[in-house]
Amino acid sequence: RLVGADIVFDMASVGATINVMLAACRAEGRTTITNAAREPHVVDVANFLNTMGANIRGAGTDIIRINGRQNLHGCTYAVIPDQIEAGTYMIAAAATKGDVIIRNVIPTHLESVTAKLLECGTDVQTRDDGNEFVIQVRASERPRAVNMPYPGFPTDLQQPMSSMLTLAEGRSMVTENLFENRFNHCDELVRMGAKIIVNGRTATIEGVERLYGTSVKVTDLRAGAAMIVAALVAEGTTKIRNIYSIDRGYERLEEKLTALGAGIRRIREE
Repeated sequence: RLVGADIVFDMASVGATINVMLAACRAEGRTTITNAAREPHVVDVANFLNTMGANIRGAGTDIIRINGRQNLHGCTYAVIPDQIEAGTYMIAAAATKGDVIIRNVIPTHLESVTAKLLECGTDVQTRDDGNEFVIQVRASERPRAVNMPYPGFPTDLQQPMSSMLTLAEGRSMVTENLFENRFNHCDELVRMGAKIIVNGRTATIEGVERLYGTSVKVTDLRAGAAMIVAALVAEGTTKIRNIYSIDRGYERLEEKLTALGAGIRRIREE
């Protein structure tokens, strides 16, 4: 059997927090998670488990307490919209100087993305359309350079954002303190004409006038999103390989972008 325990994370992790919650809700006794991740996904999983009969308190803060239950029961539950997917479309709209409306979002989950895009000079408007919230992103000029430290901005969106910053006016700095090897996509962006210097956990991006299409590879899910954003703004044709990683986090990505006017299609190579 499993028994409750005090769990202290050296580093807050969404996956680790969710896995401990899943185990603790059926363990004997109480489990306390200290330095828990506070992302909306964590809160949503806790709400889901509570709907099934679990006893989880404190989700959304850095201390979560779970009293184990002998049994859980079934339920009907609506999962929250994916703010990482929505944030990627916001960044893509800003990078391409587009005018895009993104529906079925929770604006509070996207406040840090909205704030950073506003700092870049992008116009971002949020409104209630009655049955749902929508975010409209409009850009007509070259973005301004910004600094991107974590925390304070979703780490899963720093890679797509760095693609946009390759075309920004000025010098940007992206700092990644959570994951290792989060700058593998920078080599691919450099092959497209970007000016990026990576030093440890910081990437310095000097904005250029344009990127150029070429053949690039995807090293992980969010790097794939970064390649998509870069390809949308690049001159010419970009071929992106290893796209199975992108499919892990984005549903019908090419269909949604095609509906916005992008020239993107999926092909099969031998």
